[in-house]
Amino acid sequence: MTSPQPRIGVLRFPGACDDRDALWALAALDAEALFVWHTETELPDLDAVVLPGGFSYGDYLRCGAIARFAPAMEAVVDFAAAGGLVLGICNGLQILCEAGLLPGVLRRNDSLSFVCRDVPLVVERGDTPFTSRCDEGQLLTIPVKHGEGNWYVDDDLYTELEARRQIVLRYGEQVNGSRNDVAGVVDERGNVMGLMPHPEHAVDPLLGSADGALILSSLVESARERALATV
Repeated sequence: MTSPQPRIGVLRFPGACDDRDALWALAALDAEALFVWHTETELPDLDAVVLPGGFSYGDYLRCGAIARFAPAMEAVVDFAAAGGLVLGICNGLQILCEAGLLPGVLRRNDSLSFVCRDVPLVVERGDTPFTSRCDEGQLLTIPVKHGEGNWYVDDDLYTELEARRQIVLRYGEQVNGSRNDVAGVVDERGNVMGLMPHPEHAVDPLLGSADGALILSSLVESARERALATV
């Protein structure tokens, strides 16, 4: 039996600027990628969902605060509750935190400046659906571009997240003031992940690094397994 192409939906919010990049990258990694408009109240038949980067609703109020109330997000919450794979990239992480699907809040970079450059990332876990093609301790190079990437939780919650191994990626250097250099987290069940770096901008060596493909291809393969399980 030929392995099916997993169907992965990329949400489109007004102001998002990386949705086409995410769609292209997922398709290049053998997924059937399709757009899902923010006004949809139900998701199509999907094996995974990606919330892309950008500036949804112009980042008014604060980043992700309005997108969190988009009709499609209610469907994403239900999809995640049923065990569906959800990946949030940059603004997608901000939205997932606002929606309560991931822990923490995103604050202004401690430099109060927009940061846009390649950064080193250390893989803390290689056993998630989003990092299965990575090794624990592996160093990745993936770009960031954000003004509000300073992830924060209080001491008690951070201790809990460490104990539950919900920290998946850390910056290999100081980037934005993020608590303990956290760059990516998963929910307690492990089927929802968010990261500030942009793996969709690092899938071709011509762009400087193909390390982002390790993240996205992990998602594609995990979504494929989900699709096969329902055949």
